[in-house]
Amino acid sequence: MRRRVLHTPPACCRLLVVPVAYICNPSSPQASSSTRRTHSMSLDRHHLHHAVGALLSAALLLSAAALPGAMAEEETEEESEFSYVPGAPNGPDRWGEINASWATCSDGQMQSPIDLSHDNATLVRSLGYLNYTYRPTNASVVNRGHDIMLNFTGDAGSLVINGTAYYLKQLHWHTPSEHRVGGRRYDMELHLVHVHEAAAGEELEQPAVAVVSVLYEKSLISVLLPDPFLKTLEPAIRRVRDIRGREEPVGVVDPDGATATGSVYYRYMGSLTTPPCTEGVVWTVFQNPRRVAGYQLELLKEAVVDGYEKNARPLQDVNDRDISIFRPIKRSVYVE
Repeated sequence: MRRRVLHTPPACCRLLVVPVAYICNPSSPQASSSTRRTHSMSLDRHHLHHAVGALLSAALLLSAAALPGAMAEEETEEESEFSYVPGAPNGPDRWGEINASWATCSDGQMQSPIDLSHDNATLVRSLGYLNYTYRPTNASVVNRGHDIMLNFTGDAGSLVINGTAYYLKQLHWHTPSEHRVGGRRYDMELHLVHVHEAAAGEELEQPAVAVVSVLYEKSLISVLLPDPFLKTLEPAIRRVRDIRGREEPVGVVDPDGATATGSVYYRYMGSLTTPPCTEGVVWTVFQNPRRVAGYQLELLKEAVVDGYEKNARPLQDVNDRDISIFRPIKRSVYVE
């Protein structure tokens, strides 16, 4: 397991005024030295998998024991009930009407995704570098119908926000990107989904889900510069193509290979971007995109079930939410 040295942020913290929790990352004993990772951000056998695929992925995102109230609701696996087609009876603007438990999709005030920019964000250097430690572990590629997911079946590591550990459970892709930066929509967006697992009897004061978003930009010389992390998963993605619920074990995968480039990120409180659109999710969206080959974009689009090639939820209202941006201090080098 590789480690990076953590640049411990100052012992101060900015409270974002939201009804759920702090979304900052103050100094803590847990945020010390070399144990942390700094982001200078970075079917016969298949019949069985088909039968249990939904059960596996339903357990990924949320642990009911760990979630307060509405957060006990999971990201839906019933993708046939909703679509991404604007104006359709089950399209994004109607998600809240399809199922009573999805009402938050329509009437929530802290929905995701949103447009992020320097104009609507406040610089908060006390957030510090993203503090994570990821580990290589066994994983499986799962076709959930509406997206392709990499499900970690072992301990994939964690990140720490505001002194709370969130454990990496899965990652998945959206094409095109759901979040925008300065009005720009990117070619793809990766979500690394982390869950805070409460101890028995513990009452959570922090959000239970934290998502790290990595944006992708199509490479101008795409054939020569494919994304190396996706490259290792291409055979499995092809094998689960167009088969909802199909799962393909891929052995040991290092999630560190999927992390963002650069260290500038936005932080805000939002929601899941698919039904039930549960709120209280801590979002970390990195500003600098990774590069991805055009054929890799098409592979992910073609692998999902027909009708979900474009699986990005439209932008949601910011509603005066506080949005922070972390940008490290530029250090000048003087030569005598």
